Amino acid sequence: MASVASIFALLAVIGFLILSAAKFAKYSKFNQHSRFDLYPVPKEGNGRGEYGGSYMEEDLWWEKPRSINHVAELVDMGKEMFFIRKLFMNQPSLWVPSMLFHGGIYFMMLFSVLLLIAAFVASPVLETITTVVGVIGFCCALLGCLLLLIRRLTDASLAAYTTPIEYFNLILIAAVLITGIISWLSAANVFEVARSIVTFNFAELPGIVVLHLILLGIMMLYIPASKMGHYAGKFFTFHSVLWNNEPNLPGNAVNSAVKASNAAGATVKWSAPHASPAPAPAPEPIAEEA
Repeated sequence: MASVASIFALLAVIGFLILSAAKFAKYSKFNQHSRFDLYPVPKEGNGRGEYGGSYMEEDLWWEKPRSINHVAELVDMGKEMFFIRKLFMNQPSLWVPSMLFHGGIYFMMLFSVLLLIAAFVASPVLETITTVVGVIGFCCALLGCLLLLIRRLTDASLAAYTTPIEYFNLILIAAVLITGIISWLSAANVFEVARSIVTFNFAELPGIVVLHLILLGIMMLYIPASKMGHYAGKFFTFHSVLWNNEPNLPGNAVNSAVKASNAAGATVKWSAPHASPAPAPAPEPIAEEA
């Protein structure tokens, strides 16, 4: 059973990467979006990104080369992806558990990488760093997960629109973290366990470790296909929607994409009256001659 659980966990990690890449590829091929026209756009060069300016301030801007600050764009995107800045600005009370949770996940990702390295590189310093990072990651992620779950259960404004699947997501993550903590505490040497799993040199593992590997594999395969796979959508939301202010000029790539999107038509039919064509008028009856 230990070998089956270990192989499943390893294949699940590969599956996570493949499914995530497929999700990014899917989003990248969506039809041309509509501009939000929201400023500031961080990538605007010449200092315009700081005050919400635009290249359209320039006279005859379509004839001049654009100044784009990709560093500022990455910095601003990083503030949102790693520190959830908009949540802090709009919902500070919800930011603390959310930041604990997401920050813990980032530490867990770093812990996983360090654990694999330390499993093959005998270094007391590296093992100590890996242990510290792992403790921070497990504690912050689990605390944040439990606080978010409690908040959704006790806050009427959140409970009103929290679906059962969102409770399931938090419970699944909590189960993976709890079994992971117990597995770590029950292992004589976590680095040897990691090495044996990666090298397919399977030994008999405690039942809690087997359970953790199975739950971890399920979570890794589930994340890209669920709402938790929003990391792909978040990138495109910022990079391709909020901050994409490329001009629509005759013959350029944006113009071609707009034409292609218009030609493709809608793929989803809305029930709203304004989104459906008006019915053809009924023919008027022909009056009979007297």
